[in-house]
Amino acid sequence: MIRNSKTLIVIPAYNNGLTLPAVAKAALATGYDLLVIDDGSDDDCLASLAGLPGRTLRTLRFAEHHGKGAALLHGAGQAAQLGYDLMVTMDGDGRCDPADIHLLAAEAENCTTPCLIVGERQMVRGTAAKKSLPHFLVRLECGIELPDTESSFRLYPLKELLAVNPTEKHGGFAIETLVKLAWSGVRIRSVPVTCRPSTDERIGLFRAMGERFDSAWLHCRLVTRRLLPWPHKKLSPREPFRQQVSETISQNPVKVLGKICREHSSPLWLAMAVWLGIFMGALPLLAVHTIAIIYVAHRLHINKVAAVAASQFCMPPVVPVLCIQMGYYLRNGELLFDFTWQRWLLEIHERCWEWLIGSLLIGPLLGLIGAGVMYWMAARLQNRRDIKPSIGA
Repeated sequence: MIRNSKTLIVIPAYNNGLTLPAVAKAALATGYDLLVIDDGSDDDCLASLAGLPGRTLRTLRFAEHHGKGAALLHGAGQAAQLGYDLMVTMDGDGRCDPADIHLLAAEAENCTTPCLIVGERQMVRGTAAKKSLPHFLVRLECGIELPDTESSFRLYPLKELLAVNPTEKHGGFAIETLVKLAWSGVRIRSVPVTCRPSTDERIGLFRAMGERFDSAWLHCRLVTRRLLPWPHKKLSPREPFRQQVSETISQNPVKVLGKICREHSSPLWLAMAVWLGIFMGALPLLAVHTIAIIYVAHRLHINKVAAVAASQFCMPPVVPVLCIQMGYYLRNGELLFDFTWQRWLLEIHERCWEWLIGSLLIGPLLGLIGAGVMYWMAARLQNRRDIKPSIGA
């Protein structure tokens, strides 16, 4: 992908006056052009770049602080206007080594179609960046298992990046662009890069709470969009899904069933499938339980067979009655012991409403129990499979 492509390095800087000169000098040493964007810094960090060569260095300053996402999006627009095809992004805090840009470029060169290359941060004093809740949510949203989803050290295809129209102006830009590019058919690849531990920079309580709220709101929007049935616009050519399915079925239908049963079958994702199946099985989705579970499991890349199988534990009468009793108690402050015809049939609309209320409490609780049991069982079976080869050896 990178052959005959013009690449621009974009570094958004905010109060990075102490580290920015070394980062910019190392970035220029890679041979690529550089654009540094001062996002309304208080320390006038661009002044520290005065001694660097200006032929391949461009600078831009915002009068006010707009956020990293806004700076990168503006930089992408500038790069496209200047005729660049690829954009490498990295922070100006000096944690990542600009020399690793060649690793991203080499990986991009192996791609036959536009790719987003993400730098997987390998800590100098330890292992890779730890997985967290955002990694799990990204896996739900686009079905891609990446070791580091929040790294801002990346190589973007500019045309595709601008086409997905990112809206996040702050730290959520990295997650939003990754998910939307994956939806559009752009391949996502990961490359290990060196990363130094962060300095002991304290973040205010209100700022931290604001960032968490913004992240939660972003993932809420992305998951909701993923559940909607409208397809995403494809920017990168892929083999049509129907063609893949028809060719596989014509070769061996048994393999298709086996593949469906084995998909997303790690202990964590089997547990997630069980939780989803029990939760949705407890809802009053009369006559459409199975269809709804298969649809949601497919959209969130969860094992459909495990989810449907787990939902069978919620078959009448036990779980529906528990949900109705819980809903009745929440509405009236007492349990329903009147099992007459009128209460349970003629007032069915009331019971369904109580069923819905109760299922929102009973369903997640039963789902957690089932998910815990499934995770324990799947983990034990996986450990046994891993031990057997070593015993035979």
